[in-house]
Amino acid sequence: MSFVPHALTPRTAALLLVAPLLWAGNAIVGRMVQELIPPLTLNFLRWVLAFVLLLPIAHQVLRRTSPLWPHWKHYGLLGLLGVGCYSSLQYLALQTSTPMNVTLVASSAPVFMLAMGAFFFNQVVRKRQIFGALLSIVGVLLVLCRGDWHALTHVQLVLGDVFVLIATVCWAWYSWLLSHTQEPAQVRGNWAFFLMAQVVFGLAWSGAFTAAEWAGYTGMVNVHISWSWPLVAALVYVAAGPSVLAYRCWGLGVQRVGPNITSFFTNLTPVFAATLSVIALGELPQMYHLAAFVMIIGGIVVSSRQ
Repeated sequence: MSFVPHALTPRTAALLLVAPLLWAGNAIVGRMVQELIPPLTLNFLRWVLAFVLLLPIAHQVLRRTSPLWPHWKHYGLLGLLGVGCYSSLQYLALQTSTPMNVTLVASSAPVFMLAMGAFFFNQVVRKRQIFGALLSIVGVLLVLCRGDWHALTHVQLVLGDVFVLIATVCWAWYSWLLSHTQEPAQVRGNWAFFLMAQVVFGLAWSGAFTAAEWAGYTGMVNVHISWSWPLVAALVYVAAGPSVLAYRCWGLGVQRVGPNITSFFTNLTPVFAATLSVIALGELPQMYHLAAFVMIIGGIVVSSRQ
């Protein structure tokens, strides 16, 4: 059955702005603590804390009589894609790739969303959506090259870029599954229940990945955790913001306007990341920041017009 999206309203747009803003902070924090904690372990502890935060308001999902369990395969897949793979691969990519490359590859999300919707979910891709995707990606590239298009010729792909590409495909698949689920109202109608159902299975996946990391199967040497207050603060942030709040806003946005439109908001992540970096470094914003923002917003507007 084809998904019929609603019009993009200012309220929904505001929700979809929250997620890339928090995810931009997640990328910066992930780079800051990469010497303090292994990447897969960081993802596991992130979702352990998110589980603890959700537990007081969503513990009913864990009961034997919960409507979650008849649909455990579906939630197991959502947990694998959204909790287990996506964040793990991004943190892992930051170990070998540059922030420019990571955000450059991740900016292909709208293309994967459109292609996956057309091939697997019976969605019609219109010319304005293709144009909006291209316009939005050009805006991202403008930020990444800092207004100098020649800088893009010096980009060299490494293993981390492959990890980000796989993560982007996982996120596209995850988002389409969000818009095509038909779970009971007890779970689907309650955002905390719905997210907790994903986290329960996602912890199993990310826990297995972390065990492999500490066993040496990921190729990392000297795996250790350097506990400190900055690391604790980083864990609290990535658990409360990019995990619980961002996933709540993203999931609600996907349900309202569909994955194709929401995918364009992910291209705001590198713009927000660049802005946060500018603030942290005390530098003034440049004209290319404004031009890129206009292009990305323009891509969203063009693609979301009914």
